[in-house]
Parts: sequence; C-alpha cells; structure tokens
Amino acid sequence: MAKIKTAFFCQNCGYQTPKWLGKCPSCNEWNTLVEEIVEKNDSKVVAFSTSSGKTAKPQTVQSIQQQDQERIELKDKELNRVLGDGLVPGSLILFGGEPGIGKSTLMLQLAVSESDLRILYVSGEESEQQIKMRAERIGVKNDECFILTETNLQNIFLQAEEIQPKLVVIDSIQTLFSSHIESSPGSISQVRECTAQLLRYAKETGVPVFLIGHITKEGALAGPKVLEHMVDVVVQFEGDRNHVYRLLRTIKNRFGSTNELGIYEMLSTGLRQVENPSEILITNTDATLSGISIASTLEGLRPMLIEVQALVSTAAYGTPQRSSTGFDLRRLNMLLAVMEKRCGFKLGAKDVFLNIAGGIKVDDPAIDLAVVASVLSSNADIAVPKNVCLAAEVGLSGEIRPVNRIEQRISEAEKLGFEKIVVSKFNKGINPKNYSIELIQCGRIDEVLKALFA
Repeated sequence: MAKIKTAFFCQNCGYQTPKWLGKCPSCNEWNTLVEEIVEKNDSKVVAFSTSSGKTAKPQTVQSIQQQDQERIELKDKELNRVLGDGLVPGSLILFGGEPGIGKSTLMLQLAVSESDLRILYVSGEESEQQIKMRAERIGVKNDECFILTETNLQNIFLQAEEIQPKLVVIDSIQTLFSSHIESSPGSISQVRECTAQLLRYAKETGVPVFLIGHITKEGALAGPKVLEHMVDVVVQFEGDRNHVYRLLRTIKNRFGSTNELGIYEMLSTGLRQVENPSEILITNTDATLSGISIASTLEGLRPMLIEVQALVSTAAYGTPQRSSTGFDLRRLNMLLAVMEKRCGFKLGAKDVFLNIAGGIKVDDPAIDLAVVASVLSSNADIAVPKNVCLAAEVGLSGEIRPVNRIEQRISEAEKLGFEKIVVSKFNKGINPKNYSIELIQCGRIDEVLKALFA
C-alpha cells in the first residue's frame, strides 16, 4: 500500500510546508496551519480535457491574430456596468458576500432572466426543490436555464460537455471537491484545485464562469489569497441585512474599471435594480433640519447625490468623541482642525458624529464641503437650505479646491431639481449660461458660510 503524502497548509494565505509550524512564515498568522492529504490518484477520472490537443508555442506580439470577441451584454444593467459594460467570454468571476446578503438570489435571478443564453446553474448547497421555490418567487421562467445539484467537479464537467452552456454559475466554490485531491470540500487544497480546473475550463471553452464564494468573519473571501489572483474579476456584494439595499462593488477587474457601483433593493420577489441611486441616498422629508447637507459625488462614471448628516453636541465627560460612518475618520479630524483654525469655530470640546445616509461608503474628496456645511449647521443649529447642493474639496488653508468632472455633478443636481450648487471658483471652463441651476462659486470657507447662512 502506497504511503499517503500529506502537507500543512495555512488557512489564511494558502502557504504550504511539509511540517507543522506555529506561525505561518508568509502571512505571520499563528495556529493557521492544518494538515491535508495532497497525494493525487492518477487512476481517477480526468478533470477536464479538450479534443484540440494543441501545444502552446511562444509568439511575438505582432504575429498574434486578434479576434473580435464581443462582450456578452446582460439584462441586469447594474451587474453589466460593474463588470465593465458586459461579460467577457472565458472570464472567471469570483462573487463574494456575507451569508444571507443575497448572492444566490442575484445569481439565480441572472440565470432565469437571460433567456438568450443557455445557462448551467450548479448548486452544492440547495436541492432542486429549494431552487425551484426561489425561482417561482422571482417569477421569471426560462427554458434555457438548467439546474444541477452536484459537488463532484468531474461530474459537473461531464454534464457541461453534454449541455454545452454559454454561462456556468457555481454555488459555491467551497462545496466542490475534485477526485484528484484526497481532502475534504472547502479545504485550501480543494478550493485551489477546483478553481484551477474551472479556470482551465473557462479559458479553453470560452464559457464565462461565476464562482460564488463565502467570506470570513473579518470580511475577507474565504480560502487562500491566491484564489483572488487566479480569477479575472472579484465582485463583492455588500449591505446590512437589516436594510433592504445592497451594494455591488468590484475589487479586481482585468477587463474594466474597479470604481463602478451597482445598487439593488431586496424585495420579496428578488433584487430590484436601483437605476437612480439618489432616490435612496436622500431623505424625502418636508421638515427643515439642521446638520444635513447634500453633496454631489461620483462612483466610477455614475454621478449621484448623497446626504451628509452631522451631529455636534457638548462632550458629556470632558473627552470629545469623533465618530464617522461611511466617511474617513482621519479626514473628518482634518476638516474639524481646518474649521477651528481658519473659521474660528471652537469644536475641540464638542462631540462630532458624522453619517453618510443609505449605508454607502464614500472616499470622494468632493464631499468635503458638504461635511463642513453639515458640521457647522449642526453646531449653530441653523439648517442648510434644502435647494442647495455642494461639490468641492477643502484644503488645509481653508481654500475651496476644484474637483474633476464638475459638469456631470452640476448636471445631476440640476436634473434632480436643485436650484443652487456651491462649487470652487477655480474650476476652469464652467459657463453658468449652460445651466438653469445657479452656480455659487467660492474660493474660501468663509465665503461659503455667507452664501449658506446669511
């Protein structure tokens, strides 16, 4: 009987070593090395094979024949934009998110709505009856969507060869196992081997593959870090299960931008695409409240208006608190220092709480001015006019700095019915005659205060 070959793998980064170590030399994490069987059995079924039998040979860049491959345009416009205006044939997409956030619902919704594509939906977590119940709840029928409940990767390849799908969805990669690896499903070895075989399948057949992946309690994708390097696109599905809105972000994209954002609303019938994000990011209320301002920001190519909320109160125990949700806390402290130094507002002994409404996280410097306006509005208990929008960066000397693509920001505010927008007077090439909205061009913070609170 042949001796079973084993190795130790780090459950955090995938580092391999022949003996156990207390500390991983790669990621410096303690007690993460687990023993796994790595001996491959050649008598088992071949993982995936093609009939081409071609051997790769080196070529010069000039001699490579470029083939026109059009992207597959999905009916889900939000997912289509996040992926870079379509799905690239032969791409491998890793789709991560917290448990219960809606990953399987979104992928099943994609599978049943794409009637022009033959789709193979592989589930290792649910039965056919459970998937049928979810599909009936979504309410869309598709005769080209095939459901397969299987965890053996070799059987999946056999069924895919028979069906010849144009898109494959795997739910989830942690449930699959390959007969070539003698370890349990979800282990480092199995996840890496299954992903490598699916990557080869996608590249050789030109069929795009979606891999649904679990995430750890720290928010990182479960499995080795090399998993993110192997795939072409890494998409993260974010949101709070206590709220109905979900955010779709791209962490890595070899075929497009990583700055795009997709927004969905979770309903009983599935996930609804939110084409106008400002409808969920701005509170519709008739009351005029202090500490609230509207900022014009950009997420990728999409302009949107967000609501910035601030609360300033006297520190109860002598030690002021600084809290920020959806905005960089260090940048908030910097803006508070600018307000105290350049404007004379004494905020050092007061608690300051800042929140970006809608659960969105923003790192656009163009919302600096809205943050300043919200804090000063709450401090003085004077409301910012509801018909005013702001879009500018604040410098350390108190100047109002210009931001990029100001025309798109102005047009978005104008489209949503705002009457005035505060911008930097140093923005070049702005013609106020081209807009029906009034442009308030300022160079310093004190000019903005006069325009807002006069």
